[in-house]
Amino acid sequence: MSKEIIFLIEEAEEGGYVARALGHSIFTEAETWDDLKEAVLDAVRCHFEEQDKPAMIRLHVVRDEVLAT
Repeated sequence: MSKEIIFLIEEAEEGGYVARALGHSIFTEAETWDDLKEAVLDAVRCHFEEQDKPAMIRLHVVRDEVLAT
């Protein structure tokens, strides 16, 4: 059992959020932050057997912002 799984979270161009796990083939998306957290939990439950499920899920939010000079 791994202790932690990390998801990279980005805002979707069309709205909402997308999440992808680093080192695993897990991808999910949702319209709201609360829905995204539930979707990530559900995706992890579906991907891992109970005994292999990570103890912690870390959501790493990436925000790309451009400033004019």
